[in-house]
Amino acid sequence: MRAEGHLPDAGCATKGGSLSYSGSNGNAPHVANELSATSLCRVPVWKAGLDITCILLSLPLWLPLMILLMLVTRIASPGPIFYRQKRVGLGGRHFFIWKFRTMKLSAETQTHERYLENLMRVDCAMTKLDAYGDPRLAPFGRVLRASGLDELPQIFNVLHGEMSLVGPRPCTPNEFAHYEPWQRQRVNCLPGLTGYWQVNGKNKTTFSEMIALDLFYFKSMSILLDLKIMLKTGTAIAGQLSDSRQAPQRSRQEDGSPRSRTTILQTLTELAPKI
Repeated sequence: MRAEGHLPDAGCATKGGSLSYSGSNGNAPHVANELSATSLCRVPVWKAGLDITCILLSLPLWLPLMILLMLVTRIASPGPIFYRQKRVGLGGRHFFIWKFRTMKLSAETQTHERYLENLMRVDCAMTKLDAYGDPRLAPFGRVLRASGLDELPQIFNVLHGEMSLVGPRPCTPNEFAHYEPWQRQRVNCLPGLTGYWQVNGKNKTTFSEMIALDLFYFKSMSILLDLKIMLKTGTAIAGQLSDSRQAPQRSRQEDGSPRSRTTILQTLTELAPKI
């Protein structure tokens, strides 16, 4: 699915802050005069108004849903309802996002970090680590993550001005530390709950394609584009849920036998020294 019918090419550095990349292997050319992460930060004056308007108009939808998910999370798994994680926001500033907890209390996070670092190095689709099952997930955790509903509490990050409804997904400090200079231009845009990347392939794209899509959005921001992305988000979520249900079946067809829930985690543990 393409919001504009194509994967955009981000040309050389522009006033919008988008920078080009070559191919999809992640080896993008460095900019001659490297721009600082904060030099081209830009938040259109209309963005806050659009965000607040959409949040208020959709209040009868998201508030009951959030209350329901709070109850489900509380009943399904012992522990806190919400999970707080440090992310990189506008201009490289750190802030904490809020999510519904989808992992068990004893779950470790280093595996996800190693997995993401590997995806940044190789030219392959950014399939989620839990696509074929993850024993660290709490009950209903896989559904919440596949649907993106675990991100719903970030509406309060939007109201606080740390995020927008539409924009690049905020990365972790560990991920940002591995970015090349051209990729850091991504933080010149206010991060969002949904975005151009999310409705244009998301986990079917490579890491470099994700960055290119985010930079294209930064260069092309408009009220109309934001509204188009919001409208397409529902369809994108439905597609993610469908892919999530079909993933185990595809795995069995490819392997000839059911995939063990720990296979991916064991593989990543073996790869850890190489990453």
